[in-house]
Amino acid sequence: MATRTTTRALRRLSFTFAADGSYAACLASAADSAWYVESWRLPQQPGPAAPTVPAEPAVPTALPLPGNRSENLRSQLVALPDGSVLVCRHDGERHELVRLAVGETDVVEQQLASLRMPGLRLLPLPVPPDAGPRTPVALALGTDTRPATTAWLVRADGSEPEQVAEIPGLHGGGAWLDHAGALLALDRVAGGLVRSVVLDLRSGTTTPLLEIGERSNDRLVLFDPDTRFAMVRSDAPGTDRLGWGVLDGGRPLRFPECLHVTGVFLRPIALRQAAGGPRVAVQIDHGAGSALALWRPGTGRLDQLPVPPGRLGAVGHWGEAGLRIPYSSPDHPAALATLDVDALLAHGPVPAESSPMPLPLQLAPLGSGLPTTWRDAALPWQPGGPRAARTPPAGWRLDGSTPPGDGGRWQSAQSLELAGPAGPLEAVVYGGDAWLSSPHLVLALHGGPADAWRLEFDPALQRMAAEGLAVVAPNQRGSTGYGVPHALAIRGAWGGPDLDDVLYLLDGIAGQRAALGLEPPALFGVSYGAFLALLAAAHAPAEQVARCAVVAPFLSGARLLAEAAPPVRALTTRLGGGEPITDARGPRDVLQLAHRLSAPLLVVHGNRDEVVPVSQSRALRHELLRIGRVEGADFRYVEAAGAGHEVLAEEGAAVLHELLAAFLRTGRPG
Repeated sequence: MATRTTTRALRRLSFTFAADGSYAACLASAADSAWYVESWRLPQQPGPAAPTVPAEPAVPTALPLPGNRSENLRSQLVALPDGSVLVCRHDGERHELVRLAVGETDVVEQQLASLRMPGLRLLPLPVPPDAGPRTPVALALGTDTRPATTAWLVRADGSEPEQVAEIPGLHGGGAWLDHAGALLALDRVAGGLVRSVVLDLRSGTTTPLLEIGERSNDRLVLFDPDTRFAMVRSDAPGTDRLGWGVLDGGRPLRFPECLHVTGVFLRPIALRQAAGGPRVAVQIDHGAGSALALWRPGTGRLDQLPVPPGRLGAVGHWGEAGLRIPYSSPDHPAALATLDVDALLAHGPVPAESSPMPLPLQLAPLGSGLPTTWRDAALPWQPGGPRAARTPPAGWRLDGSTPPGDGGRWQSAQSLELAGPAGPLEAVVYGGDAWLSSPHLVLALHGGPADAWRLEFDPALQRMAAEGLAVVAPNQRGSTGYGVPHALAIRGAWGGPDLDDVLYLLDGIAGQRAALGLEPPALFGVSYGAFLALLAAAHAPAEQVARCAVVAPFLSGARLLAEAAPPVRALTTRLGGGEPITDARGPRDVLQLAHRLSAPLLVVHGNRDEVVPVSQSRALRHELLRIGRVEGADFRYVEAAGAGHEVLAEEGAAVLHELLAAFLRTGRPG
């Protein structure tokens, strides 16, 4: 059989669960292969040794496309109860619906339908175990240029989708209010407000569901059809926060203080009814890391679960076999974790460790990347914990995480807090406790700008660490996950406060390394981070930058606005990318600063980049040649044929990872 039941996936994205929890699906890729769909079989019965953890592990099955084709990274997936996967592929306004399944000798790709409109997304329908071939398996929600949403029922038998509703307004979200798949709660955007409404698929009509305040934004985020227990998100209390109640129960919604933690984002991901009432698994995100807690209405508190540091997947399913949730950490490629919540609770409160020893650059360890009480507890398998206890506790298991091919271990990373010019900055740091004195060190800058480095597996940074490079990946101002002021600090000021942060870090790290007789750090950046890295290389003193490697850079916000596609121009305008900065540093235009790029330079760009046109890098290469720089000696330019903006995640990416790591270690562009 051509279909593999075990894979060597290093990246997994877009996890989704079948409604009954029998299967999951995701997009996956190996070190140097195309993206493909994975279907995960999830054993449902608990094992005898641990009543709420299955005896059998979750097993992924690869569903590679015939003809060695790559799945699109933007494809939407619906896991079906028979192990097949419904896929929606987007190509502009054309959306192809296909079903992938394991055949006798290969993967079967069944074309179902094609729909045309600007936007389309899929929601899985609750499918009963005895469903026949004509039973709908998903609902497709489409939007066009009008403020309206069209709904179709999608079947897996190849029949045309059945239009069941066309309702005014744009709608997001989606929570089923019954087991039959007839009543769906949607978030309607109208008049500048978001309100939950109920779509009745039998009549094609909508009725109001949540209208808490006169001008409040109200969304349903979790619902149990059996008890009508609901969790909502609303700004009716004055700030956006979580609340709960029983719909149609005659009592008002409540917004407990324990569900409002300043500076973090609480995300209910799974619900399970128990004898004592509902139990809700809540993912808590702040900065680079995630935490997990159990909330029960009757306790009035969030009980932290001792899960390993890393990043959780924001979706989950809680069944008889336990709570399942995607998980990744720097030394564990993304996979599915199974949790016995009661066993984890039995560990009791996690004791806090004594204060850590001071580190250079005013660094203070961050346990999980979370503020206040969420980072006070040091878990035994974290860096700095007891060396005799580096394995997670009973009640936690990770299935399907790919080990290195050489039988060793992936490089680990930690979350550290660095002093910045306007306050502390969190960074993901590879290189152990001695990272600052590593022979070679890279300051890595993320894309976006509305993005951040996470405490998760990253193949490019992993390859650098394997080459002996220490990596410091900071979340400078403009990064998401640290509150609104931090994220909006660069709105209308691209290359302003964030460049200040980067230059401050460069100065501190280069100064410390110079005192140790070591070379200065190298710079690495992708997309917006590449733009920022080039600005930093041009503005920093020559002795502070050893070399600079950039992937898919643009040259300025104004130049990006002039050449990018309409969606990118709209995003750039919304974030104020085209607004000039007037200060002593002058224009933030890499082309005007090219003469100040003195460190060895490597530029990589995909020639089919749909976000940052390759013409941006071509213009930089032309300018470097014009001012007398020698290609192959002063700089190297690599144009990846057939690659898009995600050039470091597409087929052939491993070659580029190797190229980048070697250049950042040696500085030789040739």
